[in-house]
Amino acid sequence: MSTTLSPSRFRHGRNYARSYWMFAVPAAIVVAAVIVFPWIFTLFMSVHDWKVSGATPFVGMANYAKMLVDDRFQWAIVRTLVFTAASVVAPVILGVWAAVCFASNFRFRGLARTIFVLPMMATPVAISLVWTMMFHPQLGVLNYLLSLVGLPPSAWVYDSATVIPTLVMVETWQWTPLVMLIVLGGIASLPSDPYEAAILDGATPWQMFRHITLPLAWPFIVVASVIRMIDALKAFDTIYVITLGGPGTSSETLNILLYQTAFAYYDLGYGSAMVVFFFVLILLVSLLLLHIRQKQVWQ
Repeated sequence: MSTTLSPSRFRHGRNYARSYWMFAVPAAIVVAAVIVFPWIFTLFMSVHDWKVSGATPFVGMANYAKMLVDDRFQWAIVRTLVFTAASVVAPVILGVWAAVCFASNFRFRGLARTIFVLPMMATPVAISLVWTMMFHPQLGVLNYLLSLVGLPPSAWVYDSATVIPTLVMVETWQWTPLVMLIVLGGIASLPSDPYEAAILDGATPWQMFRHITLPLAWPFIVVASVIRMIDALKAFDTIYVITLGGPGTSSETLNILLYQTAFAYYDLGYGSAMVVFFFVLILLVSLLLLHIRQKQVWQ
């Protein structure tokens, strides 16, 4: 039987190819306009002394070299890394614990799980405004609750020593439910045979968690950690609404600093260089975490 394509079939295939291009080209134009062009223009601004009120001479790598000697920029990197690490570890630990609790059967489990995920449903700006009122040193409800148990009041976000831990507390409260949902979905898919065998052998709940649940659910925990770390690195609205980077620059992460540089000081060239650096940082961290994720073995 001959496998040679007839001219009519060949023309028919070419017509299909043309119809595909009719859909692909507009999508490619939109992607280039929305994603590619802004990044090219950001790179262009980062090598110019781009000011809103003046000329934009070419300065080459001067904006990038400035970051090496800018103490404010370097401290912003340190705060960003500390904030990110704490905002990942705390939600992951609490989220795994909550997932294990919700995986067991108890009365009103559905209602408790619904209440637990409510913080994730609200917008970060609305949540930040509510927490700002709660953090008020004199009128805030948190210091009132501390006084009920005999503890001294705290300055919360109004003290440079406590502002980062306080912001981490807000992030943990809002995003622990996300980790819980991811890990709970993984635990729900685990086989029941290992648990039945462990119960017959007299294993305690802690032993079953350590030797069965944790190893089998580990890939899901890694996925939750990757998502949480990328999101924590990009955190902006919560910090900006609650503290504006203050007091002083105590909570000024890299996101806040580049925003202030570009839109408060109108130094768009230096701000664009920070954006490029931040993009490379997020890309490297994401690739590292994805590499770790791919190394996980699904049991």
